Amino acid sequence: MTSGTGYALAALLCFGLGDFIYKRSADDGVEPLHFLTAQAWVFCPLSLAYAAATGTLVIVPGALWGGLAGLFILIGFTAFLRSLANGPVSVAAPIFRLSFLVTAALAVVVLDEPITAAKLTGLGLALGAIWLLLGGSGTAPLARAFLNQVAVATVALGAAIFFHKMGVNHGATPETGVAAQATVFCSLATLITLVNDRGYRLPRLTWNHSVPAALVLICAFLLLLHALAVGPASVLVPIAQMGFIVTAALGIVVLGEPVTARKLAGLAAAFAALATLAWA
Repeated sequence: MTSGTGYALAALLCFGLGDFIYKRSADDGVEPLHFLTAQAWVFCPLSLAYAAATGTLVIVPGALWGGLAGLFILIGFTAFLRSLANGPVSVAAPIFRLSFLVTAALAVVVLDEPITAAKLTGLGLALGAIWLLLGGSGTAPLARAFLNQVAVATVALGAAIFFHKMGVNHGATPETGVAAQATVFCSLATLITLVNDRGYRLPRLTWNHSVPAALVLICAFLLLLHALAVGPASVLVPIAQMGFIVTAALGIVVLGEPVTARKLAGLAAAFAALATLAWA
């Protein structure tokens, strides 16, 4: 089994829960920028405090990659939240997590990570799973705005995770990378909210979703970066980003999103991809 797979599997669960919380927030009408700003106000101090308390906050040039990741994560998550207002989470989450293809491609091209038959098989199964899930939404044809928003989110997140891999490769600890991400993300989200709202008027409902999302995503990113510190991005990122298995299942069970044979086949293919990548 690939080194770091345990971390990546745990990150998968956390990312899946996070995406589901995002969908609940969108359903309740919380503005994306308000949600992300409140989330950042929880995420940033907690991530900095954790890194300081554990003695893992080490200021090195590699931490700048984490800051760049924070910028792209803000872009990606904003687009993802906006997409959830225009389409089902069981479709949006799989497309969003397709970002692992961006990360894997960059890892192969830039870091010269090897291409193996098992890796290609796992990625192929993951693509098949996403295609099946997209065709199994049981909804009307997807709006162009929805597709555009998810596409932006997907590319931005894929690039951000690759930047984190570069950070740990250049000496940043996982905790330092997450703290740098949080600092940039929080600063920009706070500034944009101030300009847009001419102040800070975050509805109380925002916190009901943003606090649990922040807690789940702190765990998700720390686990993912610990995985990237010991293993290849082209295997571990696809595993972690298959949290859409969790999100789609919750969308069906909790939100009552329609179940079709094609959607079930997509989830089965996703599990097969997960198993193949874990042993790639």
